[in-house]
Amino acid sequence: MRLERGDTKNYSEDQQHMELAMIDTTDGDLDQVTAIPESVLQNNRTIDHWSLPFRIVVRNFYQNTRLQMLSQTSSGARPIANQGPGAMIAVEPIPRTTAQDERDVPAAAIEILPKDSGGSLGTWLVTDALGAPQGFSCGGRTWKIAMRTARYYKPYSVTLQKFTHERYAGTDIPKNFASKVTLIDPERNVSRDVLIYMNHPLRYRGETFYQAGFQPDDRATILQVVHNPSFLAPYVACIIVAAGLLVQFGIHLVGFARKRRTAMA
Repeated sequence: MRLERGDTKNYSEDQQHMELAMIDTTDGDLDQVTAIPESVLQNNRTIDHWSLPFRIVVRNFYQNTRLQMLSQTSSGARPIANQGPGAMIAVEPIPRTTAQDERDVPAAAIEILPKDSGGSLGTWLVTDALGAPQGFSCGGRTWKIAMRTARYYKPYSVTLQKFTHERYAGTDIPKNFASKVTLIDPERNVSRDVLIYMNHPLRYRGETFYQAGFQPDDRATILQVVHNPSFLAPYVACIIVAAGLLVQFGIHLVGFARKRRTAMA
């Protein structure tokens, strides 16, 4: 979860997985989002969802790509889309990356077919490398499409109030970095400030927020959100071991007491 000062988010992001977001922006106050997982794009050629007034036909899908403007390529590559900025971009499939500090750049060419007509709204290139969403109109409503990291929405929100980054004197080596956040949960009537720093995470509703990093310019903090349903297992194991030791000690103590009583008799 990446937060700049004053940012509020009610979702975390999975950097290892992508999703295609179809966003209905007709209502200026509320966006309606239909998210299609990357795995569905890989395995389904046609996607027909009840919330969408159009069908999505996946013409091409690549798990990792290199993108170039047509004006900058000399290989004769052609675009895989005819609408939006993708019509001016050449897409080259490349092997998936294995470097720890790199990630794949998946891309897909999707054709949008309105359900109420036999026409087509063209083929669009979707990839998070484009940055901004692309817009179109269908069914009397306005839409935006974007490939983005998969999001996991939560019934509460987190707002960054302050980020502190301390360094050792005369160096750029981090000494301590911490995030002061406000946790708001309307369902449970919770509103409180929490300081998250190294080895002192925030635990809430079965999830743990760790202070994982920050941007080099200190503009934003990066929190790692971990869902661990078995986090109580080590504590239960310790209780079982302690109970076993007490039972074992008790058995030996009772046996020793009996032997001593017999010897004294």
